[in-house]
Amino acid sequence: MLQTLTNCEEKMKKSVNALTTDYMALRTGRASSALFDKIRVDYYGQETPLNQVASVSVPEARLVVIQPWDKSLLSAIEKAIQKSDLGLNPSNDGKLLRINFPPLTGDRRKELAKQAKTTAEASRVAIRNIRREGMDEIKKLQKNGEISEDEQAQAETDLQKLTDNYIGQINKIADDKEKEILEV
Repeated sequence: MLQTLTNCEEKMKKSVNALTTDYMALRTGRASSALFDKIRVDYYGQETPLNQVASVSVPEARLVVIQPWDKSLLSAIEKAIQKSDLGLNPSNDGKLLRINFPPLTGDRRKELAKQAKTTAEASRVAIRNIRREGMDEIKKLQKNGEISEDEQAQAETDLQKLTDNYIGQINKIADDKEKEILEV
């Protein structure tokens, strides 16, 4: 029974961490090096993460500078950024890439906020699915006589408290991200 609760909590933590990671890659009005975490560059025939072939820095609120360690990768990095769904166009000066982040339009902000809500709802659904699986496992333990009805009731209460806690965390993260996206 205790193992069931521990397993459910681990899965719920992973769901919250996945949401946080997804939100890092969601563009807001500010420049962030985390936006480039999912970009992969063709490096001698291998798809390599951008941060392993270049340094990504944010010297100003609306500017990202990418400096490859191997100058021959400059055009490959530029193409990878242009192909990504970030909608950014880097300027290449032969040594490094500069990416200016234009202010987001009102429509684009609303679209990103909607995308953030959809991602948060998917995380909530994942948490609820974990709870359902945990409840099924607890009922099975009781049915097999491994735990009493009282232990079953306590385990179900504890699992519900866990679920409420993690859904609360998701709601807070989603609200914060929505505020960040909508602020001008």
